Amino acid sequence: MKVLSVNAGSSTLKFRLYEMPEEKVLMKGAIERIGLDGSNYSITIGENKIKKELPLKDHKDAVDALLNELVATGLIQSLEEIGAVGHRIVHGGSLYSNSVVLNDEVIQGIESISDLAPLHNPANLIGIRAFKEAIPTALQVGCFDTAFHQTMRKSDYLYPVPYAWYSEYGVRKYGFHGLSHKFVSEKMASVLGKTNPNLIVCHIGNGASISAVREGKCIDTSMGFTPNAGIMMGTRSGDIDYTMISYLMKKTGFDLGKIDNMLNKESGLEGIAGMSDLRDLDEAFENGEEKAVLAFDIYTNKIVDYIAKYYVKLNGKVDAICFTAGGGENDPIIRQEVLNKLTALGIVLDSEKNDATVCRKGLEGIITKEESKIPAYVVATDEELMIARDTFELSE
Repeated sequence: MKVLSVNAGSSTLKFRLYEMPEEKVLMKGAIERIGLDGSNYSITIGENKIKKELPLKDHKDAVDALLNELVATGLIQSLEEIGAVGHRIVHGGSLYSNSVVLNDEVIQGIESISDLAPLHNPANLIGIRAFKEAIPTALQVGCFDTAFHQTMRKSDYLYPVPYAWYSEYGVRKYGFHGLSHKFVSEKMASVLGKTNPNLIVCHIGNGASISAVREGKCIDTSMGFTPNAGIMMGTRSGDIDYTMISYLMKKTGFDLGKIDNMLNKESGLEGIAGMSDLRDLDEAFENGEEKAVLAFDIYTNKIVDYIAKYYVKLNGKVDAICFTAGGGENDPIIRQEVLNKLTALGIVLDSEKNDATVCRKGLEGIITKEESKIPAYVVATDEELMIARDTFELSE
């Protein structure tokens, strides 16, 4: 069966076409600047790359352009060959703890919680409706980035604020990057030869989150009500003392929107070092630039804080610490600085393995020495494949 994995943003559409259950990638690509000047798409089929600019006034135009290209290239003869479409949906609230078939009731449910992710869920819904109209014969499946974390206990996801904030307005920890955390957890079960391992999964990218996984299920995660919570990130602050917001509003005259934008887009590594691209930061760190060294020290401290917290939460029974996503997979410096701060847990880094292990070069695996009490692994994540797997499973 051909399964299309889709990730729709407000002006973008990323996609992969798989042959399932073989998990063979037939095509991948992205459409950008939907509804804007200079809209374009790029598609890769095997060794061939197709790039085109064309006016796309909305997501329906984008979906039509994608499907027309698939037929024109001969990759499919008919749209009916696409048996299912899996959609990444950023927020499932408390409604969805698994991927689900997108019937009218589920779509209404997603709409009802759109205020929890106003920049993402409406765009996801536009993509869903466009594909439902374009391929009415295909099963449509929703895969939620919050779903994997819905196994947290109430005492772990509630905030110590008036209970009515939760009961009336849905204020609680939801967690994000769930598709990645789920993929890595399932992959590590195979690597370790253990059906339901205990893991600490570190998704370290421009956005970053850490989760504690007990017997294959999430028991806690660093991101919270929004993706701005948890560890310091590329441009996000992570956890802060909320009182500084009102203090700075009084001192600067900035309104809440301005402060919120600064905490999301001008903070984190960007705020301290003046740069958020990890490749630039690595170079600056190795050159001994003061702010880069300071930023990495704060950054890795925040990661270590959560790993230590989750180590205790897992009662010291941790089968592996996993590094994944752009930074976790490809940045030996971050991994080195983090693991060298965890020697109290009996972790012993193998520097040669760490330096050699880079997922963009096709290399993943263990980066600690044999005597390390907890092994650390570099694991390539694949959210699109996770979507395809869940979608195919539901189609069966």
